[in-house]
Amino acid sequence: MKNIFNYNHGTESGTVSKTLNFIIFTTLFLLLSSFSVSANSWEDIRKKAKGQTVYWNAWGGSEEINAYISWVGSRVKEDYGVTLKHVKLASTADAVSRVLAEKAAGRTTNGSVDLIWINGENFAKMKENGLLFGPFTDNLPNFKLVDFNGKPTTLLDFNLPVEGYEAPWGMAKFNFVFDSARVSETPKSIPELLQWSQRHPGRFTYPHVTDFLGSTFIMQALIELTANPEVLNRYVKSKVEFSKVTAPLWSYLNQLHPLLWRSGNSFPSSSSVQQQMLNDSELDIALSFNPSSTSAAIANGSLPESARTFVLKKGTIGNTHFVGIPFNSGSSEGAMIVANFLMSPEAQMQKQNPDIWGDSTVLSITKLSEQHQQKFKALPLGVATLPPEKLGPTQPNPHPDWKNQLGAEWQRRYGQ
Repeated sequence: MKNIFNYNHGTESGTVSKTLNFIIFTTLFLLLSSFSVSANSWEDIRKKAKGQTVYWNAWGGSEEINAYISWVGSRVKEDYGVTLKHVKLASTADAVSRVLAEKAAGRTTNGSVDLIWINGENFAKMKENGLLFGPFTDNLPNFKLVDFNGKPTTLLDFNLPVEGYEAPWGMAKFNFVFDSARVSETPKSIPELLQWSQRHPGRFTYPHVTDFLGSTFIMQALIELTANPEVLNRYVKSKVEFSKVTAPLWSYLNQLHPLLWRSGNSFPSSSSVQQQMLNDSELDIALSFNPSSTSAAIANGSLPESARTFVLKKGTIGNTHFVGIPFNSGSSEGAMIVANFLMSPEAQMQKQNPDIWGDSTVLSITKLSEQHQQKFKALPLGVATLPPEKLGPTQPNPHPDWKNQLGAEWQRRYGQ
């Protein structure tokens, strides 16, 4: 098994710390050798799932993603007799709070949520409060096709071991979107972004910190500005540590905010609003968490043909997004059917196509059949999509504890 853990540090993870290596090794070992195997075979799960209705609580802010989820519903209905209902969320935290309230009320069966699109602090909260069914991923045939070696965040969610309680179904990487008709030279670091904003006041902003893209920008800036980013991989030890580590960030934002759109007195409410501002020429640089989404937006007319993307020289934050099953789901078998289908080569190819969504696959292409490998290679890259070798190293997401405290402190300092 030795070679399983010698993944290429220059691909997905960039520079991964020894601590992270150890966690990955431990998590993989647990996945491969220590999970309790369900007494139910996959055939048993398929039989029990037939006729079930799965209420999938997932963010509903993108027409492309909503259309993709609708397509998934048609496929699992056709192949497995499972009915999929998309419960469109403005915030994943709303669904997490609902499951938590059901547990507090003693509703341990037939809960209102059967499947949930989660990661980060929402996964941490559900895991900590015993709100997740599982571990279940060892029951899913397609889980073995995942690229654990090259994409270690498929086993670590914001530095928390997944341990089989959620199934990966897509990759994300923070990037910047710009209009090449108005921007000839892009910044290569967080400090250079400040310098660019000094030369072009009012032409950049980021979403409010309550939006995941806004909070990601804050974390990206902190990773680059703090003297010791490795401390971000664990819980915050104390208020003193938090103040010391984040001091350069607040100093930076105090300088940046007056140079932002509306002088930093207002922030876009969401990533979709920010994208519209770029399309309307209110901004020259915006943010994205999907390297292919800009090409997809050009294709559907949401961004101009001149839109392009760039990343920072030291790398940008990347992670995996997952689906989990609440502990009180009455359709856990149907939910596992959906989770397994989401990891199928068919579903992953459909999702990676920039004309449909453009979300990167979690699969290891080398594990697939020759036919599927060729189909993946034939997928269009997209006019604004950077090739993998130009996406740079991937920075791990800080621990959810840092994200939560950063959000609270940002609100205290800048919230409206």
